Amino acid sequence: MMIGTQPTGAIEGVVISAVSHEGLTVTVDGKPAKLAIVTDDGQVIAAGDVVAREAEAVAVNCYRNILQGKGFLRVLSVPLGGAPPKA
Repeated sequence: MMIGTQPTGAIEGVVISAVSHEGLTVTVDGKPAKLAIVTDDGQVIAAGDVVAREAEAVAVNCYRNILQGKGFLRVLSVPLGGAPPKA
C-alpha cells in the first residue's frame, strides 16, 4: 500500500467520485452511470446504489483496519442474502 494519493483517471470518460456523506457516484461523459458486478460471462449480478454502498463499505473498513493498526490485508463483504464467504 502506498501512502499518499493513488493514481486515478485510468478509464477514459469515467469519473468515480466519493463524498463522505453521499457515498460513491459514477458518471460517464458527464452523465450519471451505475456501478455493477458482472461475471466473466457477462451476467449482471447486481447494479446501482447497492453495489456502490457495498464497495464503499469494504474500502472504508479496509482503511479503518489500517488506521487501527490491525494491518488486515483483506476485507470481505457478506454476499447479499448469503453466508459470509469462505476465506
